[in-house]
Amino acid sequence: MRTAPTYSRIQRFRLPRLCVAVIGSDPANLLERAESIVRDNPFLEFRLDYLPQPAAALPKLRHFLELHPEATVIATCRRAVNGGKFKGTVQGQLEILIKAADCGFQLVDIEVQSAQELKGDQLADLKNRVGVILSFHDFKTTKKLEEQFAAMREYPADFYKVVTTATNLYDNVTMMKFLQSNSGKHEMVGLCMGEQGIISRVLGVRAGSIFTFGAAAVGEETAPGQVTLSELRDTYRIETVEASTQVYGVAGDPVSQSLSPVMMNAAFRRETVNAVYLALHAKSLKDLLACVHDIPIRGMSITMPHKEEIVKALSNSDALTRQIGACNTVVRSQDGKLYGFNTDVAGIVTPLEQRMHLAGKRILVVGAGGAARAAAFGLKAREAEVFIVNRTPERAQALARQAKAKYVKRADLAKLSFDVIINATPLGMNGNRQMPLEEKELNTNYVFDLVYTPAETKLVKLAKAKNLHVIPGLEMFVQQGARQFEIWTGKPAPIAEMGYVVTKALERRNPPEPPQDEEPMPAEKPAKAAKSVAVKAAPVEKTAPVKSPAKAVAVRKPQRVVLKTAVKVKSAGKKTVRR
Repeated sequence: MRTAPTYSRIQRFRLPRLCVAVIGSDPANLLERAESIVRDNPFLEFRLDYLPQPAAALPKLRHFLELHPEATVIATCRRAVNGGKFKGTVQGQLEILIKAADCGFQLVDIEVQSAQELKGDQLADLKNRVGVILSFHDFKTTKKLEEQFAAMREYPADFYKVVTTATNLYDNVTMMKFLQSNSGKHEMVGLCMGEQGIISRVLGVRAGSIFTFGAAAVGEETAPGQVTLSELRDTYRIETVEASTQVYGVAGDPVSQSLSPVMMNAAFRRETVNAVYLALHAKSLKDLLACVHDIPIRGMSITMPHKEEIVKALSNSDALTRQIGACNTVVRSQDGKLYGFNTDVAGIVTPLEQRMHLAGKRILVVGAGGAARAAAFGLKAREAEVFIVNRTPERAQALARQAKAKYVKRADLAKLSFDVIINATPLGMNGNRQMPLEEKELNTNYVFDLVYTPAETKLVKLAKAKNLHVIPGLEMFVQQGARQFEIWTGKPAPIAEMGYVVTKALERRNPPEPPQDEEPMPAEKPAKAAKSVAVKAAPVEKTAPVKSPAKAVAVRKPQRVVLKTAVKVKSAGKKTVRR
């Protein structure tokens, strides 16, 4: 019989970085999910506590293990009192784990609370049968990690797993420092749960965690904030994350729906940049800045509500950021100083310049926040006639004065006409059905909605119904991201690739709805009905002779959107670059 020390020393070098938690409503369902995953990721955790009768399922699970000798599988039957679903006693849990070991499971997970209730040498006997992961879960906070770990070390185990809940970004730093302190002496697994725990789920493996956990698919998560297998492998490329991997992220509140990680990680992969880009749910700027310096984070995309507040934390910035008073791009130099840029201007101006000459054009900007400020100053610099409207008149008037634009009362909009209307508010984002303007106020040729998720907001649908030209927020999103990529890496951005992955991600998130005017196809006359539908669903759409949105995203004209600045940023291994 193998001894535990030999097992853990050998196993830590054999284990993949990613363990996929597999659940099922019954043994057949669990095995079906496992079969769909095991060849792609042979490291699995079977959550037996999700089954109505875990012990009765073990003979079928034995057959799976015999068919897949390449698989390493953890058996977990977590008790309900410790955050699982098993309602039996500690002795009942132990019996199931012993049977799982006899069936061929290489590892079992047992909570430290259960270990404390076991009798005599029961835990040692279990450890002599199978590799033991002794786990602790805190579903509320990340506190007293060393104190908790000291209590865990009183019990023999091959791996010690400490899982807490991140209530802020810095909790991830606390977890990773804990891993760094203890992983040299013990076999450690550690991460933070919750949306804000994404940092530790991805970067924990380079801080000393032997592996991390992922969900089999969306909707099959076994812990709050758990990321899917495909996201961890394809988006975050967790198997290549190492000590030299540079960390970037999008910081804001909220950021859960942001597609910046999809876009930026695809760009890093395409241009072979050793970097990873994370979603940083920063509820406060103080919390964010502490993480920037301690992780460290090399660069950030700043989104609402921090675009204006972060300007005070910058050591220096480009002329646009100083003029606009809002920053959406941050670079951290080797000495820890932060430098700010504004690429929102490029994101707004470029799609418009691909369709028209801006000089003299009447453009209405709806909003008065960071994006609206970028639009107002950027368009005025190109000699457009800019108008500002906002639900808070005082903010609109202040922006109009600063940008030398014109303030417009909401009551007067229906009587005015414009060449372009830009929605620079968050209205319409992520299913929000509010609209910044009413139908009678859309007296324009173009509607440019800076909201990109969903792809078709209520405003965009209304504009299309009025046969107005629409510029989707996707274009602004990709263009500003392309400039960020170039600032961070010094390489040309793969704009076509960035636009493609974001488009596909939007399609997966919001599948296109079928045309509302199509009639149901009669079953008795399929051929005739199909012809009728085809004719009815193909109206001729009137369009202006301009580039399509897809082509506009793919076209790159850096000479027209370069942000000139005298800010110098020193990056590791590179000469000082003047942009």
